[in-house]
Amino acid sequence: MLAEFGFGVLLVSLIVAIYSGIAAVNGALNKSASLVESARRAMLLTFPLISIAAGTLIYLLVNDHYEVAFVYEVTSRSMPTYLKVTAWWGGQAGSLVFWSWLLAVFTSAVTLRKWDRDIEFLPWVIVISSITLTFFLGMTAIFENPFTRFWLVNGNVEPSMFGTATATVFTPQDGQGLNPLLRHPGMVIHPPMLYLGFVSYVIPYAFAMAALITGRTDDRWIRITRRWSLWAWLFLSFGLVLGGRWAYDVLGWGGYWGWDPVEIAAFMPWLTGTAFLHSVMIQEKRGLLKHWNMILVILTYSLVIFGTFLTRSGVLSSVHAFANSPIGPFFMGFVSLMLVSSVGLVIWRWPELRSETEMKSMLSREALFLLNNLLFMSILVICFWGVIFPLISELFTGQKVTVGPPFYERATAPLFSSLLFLMAVAPLSAWGHSTLQTLGRAIWKSAVAAVVLTIVLFFTYTQKPGALMGFFLVALAIFATSHEFWRGARARQKTQGENIFTALSRLMGRNRRRYGGYIIHISMALMAIGIIGIEIFQKETQGTLAAGEQLEIAGYTVEYRELASWDNAGEGVNYTRAVVDVYENGIYLGELNPRIDYYFDSQQNMTIPGNRSTIRDDLYILLVDWQPVSSIGATFKIYVNPLVNWLWLGSLLFLVGIIFAAWPDNDPNEETARRSVTHSNRQPSAAD
Repeated sequence: MLAEFGFGVLLVSLIVAIYSGIAAVNGALNKSASLVESARRAMLLTFPLISIAAGTLIYLLVNDHYEVAFVYEVTSRSMPTYLKVTAWWGGQAGSLVFWSWLLAVFTSAVTLRKWDRDIEFLPWVIVISSITLTFFLGMTAIFENPFTRFWLVNGNVEPSMFGTATATVFTPQDGQGLNPLLRHPGMVIHPPMLYLGFVSYVIPYAFAMAALITGRTDDRWIRITRRWSLWAWLFLSFGLVLGGRWAYDVLGWGGYWGWDPVEIAAFMPWLTGTAFLHSVMIQEKRGLLKHWNMILVILTYSLVIFGTFLTRSGVLSSVHAFANSPIGPFFMGFVSLMLVSSVGLVIWRWPELRSETEMKSMLSREALFLLNNLLFMSILVICFWGVIFPLISELFTGQKVTVGPPFYERATAPLFSSLLFLMAVAPLSAWGHSTLQTLGRAIWKSAVAAVVLTIVLFFTYTQKPGALMGFFLVALAIFATSHEFWRGARARQKTQGENIFTALSRLMGRNRRRYGGYIIHISMALMAIGIIGIEIFQKETQGTLAAGEQLEIAGYTVEYRELASWDNAGEGVNYTRAVVDVYENGIYLGELNPRIDYYFDSQQNMTIPGNRSTIRDDLYILLVDWQPVSSIGATFKIYVNPLVNWLWLGSLLFLVGIIFAAWPDNDPNEETARRSVTHSNRQPSAAD
């Protein structure tokens, strides 16, 4: 009965979403405020309805209802309760319900805002949101129903929502359990973060389409969705970082990013979303690039759906992708329809999207921001081509040729280097007009400091040209951005008579968006240190050792001591753990315990590295194989990953920067009153 109830609520949710879209269209075309209000209330109703369906599914997962096929596929009795809950998004059918639930949350939140100034947007925002929600609910209800049960029919077990008159419900004794790779703590948070980022981008897209449909082509839609875009970018960025950490911890190849097709599928909307965040500032400040911003938000939305398609369709080989599914063609059809329709709207409004001013200087901030956008788009083209090339090769040759990491690394390295350089230079340029002389005056101190640091690294750390160039660009970006903080704080200190810390705090508080962006730039430069370290300096070795034997790598000595294997019946896991002693230059550093966990329910292994982390490097040891009876002992694979922890430190600062930039400003009325009092006592200052 519970499964039937959950499925029934999903169907009602689908009907309500369809009604909301139809009522909104009719209300807009017939100028009927009552119909639009009815559509708004229907959209609000989707949230509690899908919440009930999701709650029912979670109840079935937690309480071991293995007669439900989805519950059987992703849980087992040995799994702890928190993992049974997170199994909601651990399988395909449940993840689509989760996607729909998040979209209902966001669209409900949007429809609750004050619409006095933007009432003409409301029906069309509802239409675009309801079309997207209807599609996902439709895929769930028709093709990927999480409430499908097992039925015993003539001695055979068949999955179906409803059984025949002679069928009886079949309940397995236990479930298959969640894939061990998905039981890592990072995977508890990583998928929701990606989904939050994906779904959040539906809102800016809906407002952009509403602006095109209504002909309101000013930057109002951008201002309304500014924080939606920032938070979407935050969630997507954090999801990518968590995915990298998960890969580093459990995939057992000593890295954090393998240019996997599904990794790239999540990375592509991040590229367009990042370009969009930079580009909208040009439209707000200078009235430029209106066409370009529309194209970027359309691309971001389309890539969100395309990325979901790649994950769900199973057309690409990936450790992240779900199995083959019949919904693939429908996803492709939907994303194609929305892309063509959106581009058609842009073409229709093309004359009305003309820029209000002209770009007069190739070194102005808007010109450099545009160059920044073009670099992001170049990386996008490389990524997109690499992802679809296996499909194209299979179509024309019958063989699926996979594009590997070397292709991406060689093609994107110069582009990422150029982005680092622009991070240093672009914030120093002026809106409207800049010259080489003015830029030179602004950056020369930072450039000298970066050169000095690079020379020091040449004599103390490395002579590799690629690494030195990378470190120079990182140093330039950090010094130039830090100098902007110092310059602004010093100016305010002189004019306001504040101490340097108060001046810096108030300066940043008065322009969160700008200085939050600077924090993000510094964090990305720190992350680049980790990327340079692992890409250029990583070392690895592998060997089979008997007890007491050693392996040498990069100044470390790893000595195999012993190995033990035991079952944990309560958790349904067999643990095989090695004990190795680690020395550096003859000095004992401690022991590490690489292990392999075998899960009985899913009959799969998970490799857990032994890891010693410092700011200088990671010693990363994997247990590859063992022979408990033979004197041969165990096989280990060892990596030394220099500087990789700068990547994780930069990621934390990255999170701080985005939250700071997206944090709501003070109440406008209170701020206005405060300023009026302040200005009545003194003259305006340039440091403000």
